[in-house]
Amino acid sequence: MTKYFDEPQSMYYRFGEDQDQILKVLAERYIGANAQADFVYRVFQKSGILQNEKGLYDFNLSERFTNAHKGQVAYAAALVWGDENRNLDVLIRCYGPVRFYFNDQLVYRSTVMDEINPEATVKLGIDIKPGWNTLLLEMKYTPAGFGCQFGSDEGKVRILNVLAPFQERHGQAGWVYTKPIDQEEAVRAFSTSSTSGSIQPNWNLFGQEQDDIFEWFPNKEWSLEQQARPTLERLYGHVPGQRAYAWTRINNRDSAGSLISLSGHSSGPLTIWVKGKPAVQLQEAGSFESEIQASYGQNDLLVCSVCSATTEPWRFTLNAAVNGKQLELELPKHVHGASGQKWMYVGSFQAGMEPEVQDLLRTDRVYRITASPASNEDYNQNKHAEHTYWQLDQPDAWIRPYYENAMLSNKWTVGSVTNYGRWDYPLGVTVYGLLQTGRYLDRPDIIRYAAEHVQACTRMYDYSLWDREQYGFPAVNQQLVMMKMLDNCGSFGSAMLEAYSECNEPTFLPIAERIADFMLFRLERQEDGAFYRECIGEFAENTMWADDLYMSTPFLVRYARLTGKQSALDEAARQFLLYRKYLFMPEFKIMSHVYDFKYEQATHIPWGRGNGWTLFSLTEVLEALSAEHPDRPALIQFFNELCDGYAALQEEGGLWHQVLNDANTYQEASCTAMFAYGFARGVRFGWLEQPERYIEASERAWSGLTRTAIDRQGNVHGVCSGSRYAFTAEYYDKDLLTVTNDNHGIGIMMLAGTEVAKMKEHLARQTTTPATVTQPSM
Repeated sequence: MTKYFDEPQSMYYRFGEDQDQILKVLAERYIGANAQADFVYRVFQKSGILQNEKGLYDFNLSERFTNAHKGQVAYAAALVWGDENRNLDVLIRCYGPVRFYFNDQLVYRSTVMDEINPEATVKLGIDIKPGWNTLLLEMKYTPAGFGCQFGSDEGKVRILNVLAPFQERHGQAGWVYTKPIDQEEAVRAFSTSSTSGSIQPNWNLFGQEQDDIFEWFPNKEWSLEQQARPTLERLYGHVPGQRAYAWTRINNRDSAGSLISLSGHSSGPLTIWVKGKPAVQLQEAGSFESEIQASYGQNDLLVCSVCSATTEPWRFTLNAAVNGKQLELELPKHVHGASGQKWMYVGSFQAGMEPEVQDLLRTDRVYRITASPASNEDYNQNKHAEHTYWQLDQPDAWIRPYYENAMLSNKWTVGSVTNYGRWDYPLGVTVYGLLQTGRYLDRPDIIRYAAEHVQACTRMYDYSLWDREQYGFPAVNQQLVMMKMLDNCGSFGSAMLEAYSECNEPTFLPIAERIADFMLFRLERQEDGAFYRECIGEFAENTMWADDLYMSTPFLVRYARLTGKQSALDEAARQFLLYRKYLFMPEFKIMSHVYDFKYEQATHIPWGRGNGWTLFSLTEVLEALSAEHPDRPALIQFFNELCDGYAALQEEGGLWHQVLNDANTYQEASCTAMFAYGFARGVRFGWLEQPERYIEASERAWSGLTRTAIDRQGNVHGVCSGSRYAFTAEYYDKDLLTVTNDNHGIGIMMLAGTEVAKMKEHLARQTTTPATVTQPSM
């Protein structure tokens, strides 16, 4: 038996068969380790280096510097923060000669083949250490090209956020770069190490930019000409009738309840709101003075300024004081890289297009700035270009939310940082597990936490679409926005619909429609209609995965239930019968992990979790199918076949092996939980021909998990990391090692526990009969 801890450390040793207590500890440990910290707001200059649709930063310097010539080089630099050790693959596609320095060490120098082949992509592994890490690119001009593309492999999953170096830009997102520099001048930036003899950059990326030998871009200061203009004209020009909004926060330290005096001047009509209530109203240009009641502490102040038809520059001034003492103004949102800034701006709006005040005092909205085109088609095509978001009084400086919580490494692991706010398929199972656990334990707090995780993602959905249009690649909701495969949408989308009954969140519905459209009408299919992964040029090219039954069918079931669209449920049932044709291994009555259409054969490796996804999802479909559905008999038979095959391979201690039919591979927890879940539901819903066999198997599985895989602190052990695929069992056993508290296993532990508990309650109700009272004989 695979051993992860000593017996006294087990959940069973601590709580025995107290199912409620075990579920409580599992859920509370996860919530305690994953605080509700959603997104980080940073300054980003749009005139800097943007990403492409693959998430690679595109340093096409030939386009940026058209006068560059032979003998010149340019540099780009950035910082990466590591919460903990993280191994990450990065990709480089060269337009010309490139050198890449990581933490001051040269780790890559391009070859001539890298430089002349426009399709060549180099993959490098870098080890991000805790704390600050430095990235430096040296790019040399040639007539054939100048620059490179750089970023993480699978960028929407393994996110690489870069921050600007130098103290003056501290906290800003993005790269800094130089203009082309003559090579004679560039050599001053490097020195030879006295210890290793290697060539190293000798500038200080943590020092003052003004002390550096080079000039760095994008420009962080307005030009003298721009500085001479007032803020609103710098940002929006002078267009009579246009409206712009400015948002700040008054920091009121007066505890006596004194009135706050607002005074200033405006070049045109002006409205001021304090904490959402009107405080000043000017119908035309002029000065104003008003006294208002404001609470102690922070008070949001919003200004709407209208550009006048006069030649007077578009501006306003505002002072806030209490008892003659000037009050501090500060940004209403904590924005990294915005040192010294006091106002956020959004605009400019045509008359009649002004947002509601309550919609402006928030950062999860984008704002339409022009009227809709005559046709809906035109509007849909230009929807995001006609919207805007908050910016600062700096050159092309926009406020941008970033997902900066748990980050995946090459091994699909995320470490110990909170996962909150991430749209990701393993977290879909986690959210579902929390919802079901909260319901079973009658714990509204657990349900609320799970729903709010989903809401944190969906409320930023419109913004994230706009973000992609503006910057090439989104900084939040990467997988949802860049949806290209079932992994990106199905699991978390299913959890979203499961949460809908708890919160009725309106942002869920349009996202559900987009996912359904993708699955039903745009996803790649074989000629017989089976879903598969086309993934041209990627490792999964032309394959079918058992996992994708989970990535698709539970969502389709919930979408059909919510909308009444029977075709979605029919599709879910159909996919199971199609996948059976390709992946079923009749000699074992289990499923191959993958079918590879390149070789026209299945791998014949029955990976445990891939089979777990299959059984788990089949129970979701069967629960939804009516007794009259034409596919129900075949699916009931398939369910019994699979359960028979899985039960025959269960180890005495209750667990299953990582490769189900290979007893030399380690015993794995997540597939065990899924089989326990499936068996328990089969018993409870009456689908199984031999229920007694599966009652014992599911209880033995749960007992095995609480004895060997779940410790008494609620940590989950024995869950293999995220998988690719192979034709050999060795890959699954030796390369896919187990990870403590891996997100692939936490939610399914809770789901298995709730279903085994429900099965026991169901059996107890079935076997309980009224007591018979007999009259004792005389």
